[in-house]
Amino acid sequence: MESLLDRHVLVLNRLWQAVNVCSVRRAFTLLYQEHAQVVWRDGQNNYLTHDFQGWHDFSQKSPDTESMVHAVRFNIRVPTVIVLLAFDRLPSKEVKFTRQNVYERDNHTCQYCARKLDRQDLNLDHVLPRQRGGQTSWENVVCSCISCNTRKGNRLPHEAKMVLLKEPKRPRWRPFIHLTYSAPVHDTWRHFVDVGCWNVELGD
Repeated sequence: MESLLDRHVLVLNRLWQAVNVCSVRRAFTLLYQEHAQVVWRDGQNNYLTHDFQGWHDFSQKSPDTESMVHAVRFNIRVPTVIVLLAFDRLPSKEVKFTRQNVYERDNHTCQYCARKLDRQDLNLDHVLPRQRGGQTSWENVVCSCISCNTRKGNRLPHEAKMVLLKEPKRPRWRPFIHLTYSAPVHDTWRHFVDVGCWNVELGD
């Protein structure tokens, strides 16, 4: 069973842009050290902030029995969003070029036959073959099934009478978090995060 302290908390920078996800344990540390404040949405959809003491006091007035951490001398609610008080940067804007990220960009879909497949049934294809000077880059590599990859061989798509679904491009970076774990996303995150968007660096 997941510990309350291991739950995920969305981290915003000073400009209220999503930059990370941390554990509740880490969030409490940042709050106590006065590096962050809790972001709370009230019943009128207003977003309010609380420092550690303010969040403690709010927890006593509005307890949530399912999301309370029990300390020695007090109980305190688990935050779902925190905002950093000094950090205003965004993560690096470069999306790593990896096999898995190409699969993600192309939605695990063969760019020739349009079939969506599991990873083990997918491969990477160089649109302009490497033997003919093609580079291993976002603009020249696409997701393909094994049979289409074999059929195309060292030819250009039109030479093999094949057509790409779309032109391969470098993914456009967006300052949002891409969630890959199976835990449900807290409703308060949706104001700050487009769950379907790219992470700055997707998993290998």
